Amino acid sequence: MNVKHHSVEVNGLRLHVAEQGEGPLVLLLHGFPESWYSWRHQFAALADAGYRVVAPDQRGYARSDRAAGVEEYSLPHLVGDVTALIGALGAEDAVLVGHDWGAPVAWTTALLRPDLVRAVAGLSVPPLPPTGMPSTGSSRRTYGEGYYQVYFQEPGRADAELAADPAATVRRLLVGASGDNPDRSWPRPWIVGEGEALLDGMPEPAELPDWLTAEDVAVFAEDHSAPDAFTGPLNWYRNIDRNQGLMSAFHGLRIEVPALYVAGDRDMVTVLEGVPELRGMLPLIAPKLHADITLPGCGHWTQQERPKEVNAALLDFLATL
Repeated sequence: MNVKHHSVEVNGLRLHVAEQGEGPLVLLLHGFPESWYSWRHQFAALADAGYRVVAPDQRGYARSDRAAGVEEYSLPHLVGDVTALIGALGAEDAVLVGHDWGAPVAWTTALLRPDLVRAVAGLSVPPLPPTGMPSTGSSRRTYGEGYYQVYFQEPGRADAELAADPAATVRRLLVGASGDNPDRSWPRPWIVGEGEALLDGMPEPAELPDWLTAEDVAVFAEDHSAPDAFTGPLNWYRNIDRNQGLMSAFHGLRIEVPALYVAGDRDMVTVLEGVPELRGMLPLIAPKLHADITLPGCGHWTQQERPKEVNAALLDFLATL
């Protein structure tokens, strides 16, 4: 890949960014537990089409700085990083593309700063403005204490389990939540059984799927090799309830910029309570919705599992702007 790497100072933190191409800015925002490398298949396709493609390691991740306090990973902080990054890159505006946790960040930035966001695309996670996702109390009532977002709330526990063997964590998570998981009970909510460890429901895969190589696993594992590598990412989840209050003033706002949504039909997010109904409301939440695309056989890691289809959808969307 002809990708350049450098650092940008935003809001007192140094963010590592990967960049390729020239033209209108397209910011690619990764999810959990990933890094800029999640977008490895998108750089050349978008850059060759005439776009400046930039993918940061977001706050707390990989080569970027970790904020000191848990409360510094709130949704307003994450949106603030994106808005500052657009300016620090010398751009007046950007198209945002977010996957997993990057999707709520992208959707919310578009909601709050349409002056800076030309258009927005979300992969896997549909918009739930303005808070990004339901409260942990709501999730606890629906799924119990073992639901992964609830499990993540206890400081240190998930951090240590995920960091014990980063390569195994990456393999088990990426294959386990993918469309290639051999367990045909998926897609289903990620719930940790009583007395089980976090990844017990995602055993070590016998082999890697075609879209994931040993080299890919090694890159992600290196990105998460520090003892505290997962604490920053988990702190995003530890602000879910704080976000309910911080974002309450923005209830009722709609996403008024052009929008795109893409998800796989084997993605666990699509079967969470309320998501099918939320998806049905997309034209109301985002009145300028360009398309709502379902990728057959694709699991949670949308742009990694189906790069050709995702690239085609993004280029078709970008061409309309």
